[in-house]
Amino acid sequence: MSSSCAVKSSSYEKYEIRKRNPNPKSCALLVIDMQNYFSTIATPILPNLNTTIDLCRRASIPVIFTRHRHTSATDHPMLTEWWFGDFILDGTEEAELMGSLHRETEKDAVVGKRTYSAFAGTRLEEMLVGMGVEEVIVTGVMTNLCCETTARDAFGRGFRVFFSTDATATDDEDLHEATLKNMAHGFAYLIDCHRLKQALNFS
Repeated sequence: MSSSCAVKSSSYEKYEIRKRNPNPKSCALLVIDMQNYFSTIATPILPNLNTTIDLCRRASIPVIFTRHRHTSATDHPMLTEWWFGDFILDGTEEAELMGSLHRETEKDAVVGKRTYSAFAGTRLEEMLVGMGVEEVIVTGVMTNLCCETTARDAFGRGFRVFFSTDATATDDEDLHEATLKNMAHGFAYLIDCHRLKQALNFS
């Protein structure tokens, strides 16, 4: 397992007044949209993300992947308008999950989605409730879009949310930091793979 956890001081720390450890008996790991389309953004966090995945597996925490894709430019007109028609078409190589992820193909669920939130128009909530999950750890890309929206949505649906600082990424550091501030202030307990390792009592 990688030991690449990095610890650094950041501007969100003054908002991080609430601290808590995830409960492995009622937690699930959400890996958001780690697809080839986002590989430039996603590749730098792969060591920390794979470490997070490995730690969760050791603690018997279920791992759920999401995959953002569209069947056409018209299946979500607002996203198409907002991003000038740049969308991830289902069935293309760009839409596939990155091969370097520590994914167990036969075991890990993959939830398809077509908007920012992994809960909108999917069965994710039903899956989590059916598994007895009360907490989620949010990882993946992009920090300020799909990860943040999924975390906010999870909080609104009554899940306790943990948001990774080092296994999420976006294309702008200011936006990444802004999301971490928002999460710490109103929605989620912040965590990184170093803290997760300590919380799970792994040496």
